[in-house]
Amino acid sequence: MSRIHNIAVIAGDGIGPEVVPAAMRCLDTVADRHGFVLRWTEYPWGSAYYHENGVMMPADAIRTLAEHDAIFLGAVGDPDIPDTVTLWGLLIPIRRRFNQYVNLRPVRTLPGVPSPVRGAENVDLVIVRENVEGEYSEVGGRLYRDQPGEAAIQEAIFTRVGVTRIAEYAAKLARQRRKRVTSVTKSNGIVHTMPFWDEVVAETLANYPDVELEKVLVDAMAAKLVLQPTAYDVIVASNLFGDILSDLAGAIAGSIGVAPSGNLNPEREYPSMFEPVHGSAPDIAGQGIANPIGQMWAGAMMLEHLGEEAAAREVVEAFEAVLASGIRTPDLGGTATTAEFTEEVDARLRALPRPEGTR
Repeated sequence: MSRIHNIAVIAGDGIGPEVVPAAMRCLDTVADRHGFVLRWTEYPWGSAYYHENGVMMPADAIRTLAEHDAIFLGAVGDPDIPDTVTLWGLLIPIRRRFNQYVNLRPVRTLPGVPSPVRGAENVDLVIVRENVEGEYSEVGGRLYRDQPGEAAIQEAIFTRVGVTRIAEYAAKLARQRRKRVTSVTKSNGIVHTMPFWDEVVAETLANYPDVELEKVLVDAMAAKLVLQPTAYDVIVASNLFGDILSDLAGAIAGSIGVAPSGNLNPEREYPSMFEPVHGSAPDIAGQGIANPIGQMWAGAMMLEHLGEEAAAREVVEAFEAVLASGIRTPDLGGTATTAEFTEEVDARLRALPRPEGTR
């Protein structure tokens, strides 16, 4: 009997409804090859749903999503709706209610994708971003709204549990790679939360004596990533710093259009969510030229999380082979449409010999 994985699909906004079906097609192909089934359930939530209903998703959305093994998200964002509404109305509630405290963002130079940075031909790093606390806390507010003395307060919340578990995840991941963790901080200027981050990370990594720990201030890290992008292995950072540095690293590798991410609940008590980094890209939405690699790679990460490692590797190898052949979408300097690139990836997957033990 085939293995069945129940996947909730939220294509969302902008180019999401273009790249999500493209990725689903390739994932279905590789699933068929390896004898498992991805049972997709699509939900029409996002900005279009907001325009009709005044909310990004229904009140029972979290309960509905909890019934699935994983969530496959396209993009969230609409120029006509404030980002605070789109982000806090869908993405962040899912991350927090499902305790997806790891935001995992691999960054790697891909074949045929030149970097704008000299010496960045062999970038291979992973950013481990704390995903549910830190600078993106809901604690704070506005005082004297719309008056001359108006004030805004935003509190950054760091807990020992939160910092410890993200540091442990980074250390365990580094053990599977090159055994180096770089912790990004700003403890010379932010005098309470960042020294606390440093202390807890150091205490945690002391339990992993085979893993080298380096501490780098975030401003220096931004420069180092440009000057020495191949020098890093696993980078662990707070919610804000990890968010910013992952976009920078993606651009150094060639394009944030190819960058994936996973919002992980490592204990698997709740479903994890997989999405590309690129956002809704409203400037090219509807033109059929969006790069589907970020979504495909996010899908490969989802397969790996579901225990389908061999299938995940094939998806990555297939889009890498298409890139190496010179076929690229316009964001990478090519002329291929979303559909044309997807067709090439799918064709390569179908041409592979059947794995042993499958029919």
